[in-house]
Amino acid sequence: MAGKIAFQGEMGAYSHQACVQARPDFTPLPCATFEEVIEVTQAGGADLSMLAVENSTYGRVADVHSLLPKAGLHIVDEAFVRVHVNLLGVRGAKLDQITEAHGHVVILPQCAGFLRQHGIKGKVSSDNARAAREVAELGDVTRAALASELAAQIYGLDVIAPQIEDQKNNTTRFLVMGRQADHSRRADGMMTTFTFRVRNIPAALYKALGGFATNGVNMTKLESYMVGGSFTATEFYADIEGHPEDAPVARALEELGYFTSSLNVLGVYPADRQRG
Repeated sequence: MAGKIAFQGEMGAYSHQACVQARPDFTPLPCATFEEVIEVTQAGGADLSMLAVENSTYGRVADVHSLLPKAGLHIVDEAFVRVHVNLLGVRGAKLDQITEAHGHVVILPQCAGFLRQHGIKGKVSSDNARAAREVAELGDVTRAALASELAAQIYGLDVIAPQIEDQKNNTTRFLVMGRQADHSRRADGMMTTFTFRVRNIPAALYKALGGFATNGVNMTKLESYMVGGSFTATEFYADIEGHPEDAPVARALEELGYFTSSLNVLGVYPADRQRG
């Protein structure tokens, strides 16, 4: 094995699945929280972190974007994982017996239509894999978990109904993070991720982003979030296509610097083949 890769959740979680797909030669290391994932990687207990940042159905994963600037880690890759939500039950349970399905708050909206159709009540669990483990331990045919096929294999459950997600393109984007940045890598498609705060001057955000338009740099994501619970302190998170050493990107980032009070490059990495 090449090393350890930390993820949030229990064995069988979708983040575990992402680790297996993106870094099959690494040993997955489960952690209770995103903060613990970051801390164990910072401390050297893991070589890499696997962090879920957004889902095509649910949207961004709460708290992760605000953790990234202070993580002390660097994005080294991204991984797009097709999320198949499966209804898992104890051995021999039937669909018409299920009254409750337990899953993470992020997963429940992704299969809300199926649950309504079958009169199943969704129940929030702290983790999908934990829900699978608890369903296996309870042995109650009326309770099910919303989780991966990997979780079914690990905890000895039946897949009562496979791929019940409402959107058939349901995909989660993960970031692979490590202690060392490597901006020397080059691929046909590169991504650069950074956070910034604009200066307190009129039209600062408009002017800050103008350089990307005039230099033909495609910004694939721009999100804002409050800093320190203040309504006046806003940080922006952005993904752009290209490498900072590309002339158009370099010019755009230079122009951005004129209108920002802080700029933090979180990572430069190859675009996942499933991007787009």
